[in-house]
Amino acid sequence: MIASTLAVAALDPLAAAAPLAFDHAEWDALLHAHVTAGLVDYDAFARSAEFGAYLGRLASAQPDALAQADRLAFWINTYNAYTIQQVNAHAERRSIRNIRKTLGMLPLKGPWSEPMVHAAGRTLTLDEVEHEIIRKQFREPRIHFALVCAALGCPPLRSEAYVGARLEEQLEDQARAFLLRSPAKNRVDVASRTLFVSPILVWYRDDFGGGNAAIARWLARYWPEGEEKRLLASGAFDLRETDYDWTLNSVARPRQE
Repeated sequence: MIASTLAVAALDPLAAAAPLAFDHAEWDALLHAHVTAGLVDYDAFARSAEFGAYLGRLASAQPDALAQADRLAFWINTYNAYTIQQVNAHAERRSIRNIRKTLGMLPLKGPWSEPMVHAAGRTLTLDEVEHEIIRKQFREPRIHFALVCAALGCPPLRSEAYVGARLEEQLEDQARAFLLRSPAKNRVDVASRTLFVSPILVWYRDDFGGGNAAIARWLARYWPEGEEKRLLASGAFDLRETDYDWTLNSVARPRQE
């Protein structure tokens, strides 16, 4: 293997210096098998030896050696995989917000501040993966349609792994699915001149331009020509948040207490 690599380097130094790829095949197969229409079979992931093996490979990976699209795909997959892992580690089947929630006067930090993500030789929280790595390093608003926090109010979890070679296509498809195919979360009401949006777009409004008019202009690129698109471009509308459903995005009905 070493001799073969040296031979390639001698023939084509640029090929030898090209960024390596990280193989998400295990994760891709698991998503195909255990995610249906965005809903997750958490029990199947809990039983899967392949899932544990994939998490182990994330822990020892070196994403800094990857090309930019591959690095972003790596961290999106890491976030989504470890969200499933966290739900299972706490045996939670109703809502991720039940994990490490506030008890009486003792405020806990919640699920996103638990140091349980083992990736790239580091131990991180989900918040650190999202805010310190993905948002800071990549400046890509569409990641908010790809990162899935285990709630029905989130965008749907994709039934395939993100990969650098198809990342642009995948992010575009996620944006269109969340913005145009989920009217309970995002819609334009021309009659009342109202833009109804998921709280995600308000929580991260700075990533979409800041003010309401800037958010609408960013969204307008996904709407077909017509009255709705013209209203978004005009800036003359009211913006209202839709309800965010924190029920677990599970294929099974949430377990009742």
